[in-house]
Amino acid sequence: MSAPSTLAARSGRCTLVGAGPGDPELLTLKALKALQAATVVLVDDLVSEAIVALAPPGARIVHVGKRGGCKSTPQALIEQLMLDAVRAGEQVVRLKGGDPFIFGRGGEEVEHLRAAGVAVEVVSGITAAMAGMALLGAPLTHRAHAQGVVFITGHSQPGGTATDWRLLAATARDLRLTLVIYMGMAGSAHIQQELLHGLPGDTPVAVVQHVSLPHQRHAVTTLDQLHATIARAGLGSPSVIVVGDVVRGVQALPN
Repeated sequence: MSAPSTLAARSGRCTLVGAGPGDPELLTLKALKALQAATVVLVDDLVSEAIVALAPPGARIVHVGKRGGCKSTPQALIEQLMLDAVRAGEQVVRLKGGDPFIFGRGGEEVEHLRAAGVAVEVVSGITAAMAGMALLGAPLTHRAHAQGVVFITGHSQPGGTATDWRLLAATARDLRLTLVIYMGMAGSAHIQQELLHGLPGDTPVAVVQHVSLPHQRHAVTTLDQLHATIARAGLGSPSVIVVGDVVRGVQALPN
């Protein structure tokens, strides 16, 4: 009997890896180890090229980007590609911007693979809001200013329940919470208008674009000037919007 082929003898596996906000130095050691062992890497659109370059030279790189308002790879196709590669004996890394479980559809992918009988390991990554505020010298929580933090998407699922921004604003005011809004740039005017029903107009706000990358930019403003500031500064996606008194701690850095 002939010996099994190398591919057939190898056991496939899948790891969801958080690539962090973009700076390769913000990768965890575990993330780097998983990436360097990969034979197939399915890469999100927001993962920096410097991080993709850390994959082994022989690894197959598959770009499966998803960006709001742009042509995107269907989620079902991404999940099928992952499953097919694992079944072929590949060491699959699903490389996702930030953290896989913070607006990264990581939960959906884990559910799909587990339902097919495939075990999945998840390696956490630094999410953009954490890195962005840290790079500006300010926290997301502070004993004197914010007792907690809420991460929320500004882009609702089509056909899903719309976010009650007014209720969220009142809750943030009453419980002293920092609001972190991902994917909120396109809807910033509406978000501003709704949040003003529960938060004062002078509530500090920071907008951070391209977090941790060499071309990172930011603006510090107030809630009543949020949309105007975004337009005036020419800020766009990908950005995070941070609303709350913790923003007062942002150092006076150039945009």
